[in-house]
Amino acid sequence: MEKLALLVRLEAKPGKEQEVADFIKGALPLAQEEEQTVSWYALKLGPSTFGIFDTFETEDGRKAHLGGQIAAALMAKAPELLATDPVIEQVDLLAVK
Repeated sequence: MEKLALLVRLEAKPGKEQEVADFIKGALPLAQEEEQTVSWYALKLGPSTFGIFDTFETEDGRKAHLGGQIAAALMAKAPELLATDPVIEQVDLLAVK
């Protein structure tokens, strides 16, 4: 059962909103390959605010994701696409259905 999660908030630069949306949607195949990532969501929170939410059963799974291909690609594209650094929060899940 998932006990841990990551909540990542992304603020697109003006005019880069669609590129950010396409970028995070395009990461789905990479997330599907991660055996320890239980669930993964790409979110649009507002006109220029996006997010990623993913869940894990173990801390090792969360660490593997943070050191994986999605995080590396995001950090490589961040200066081009994002107005601010990504905000990455490590979350403990209290209840899951």
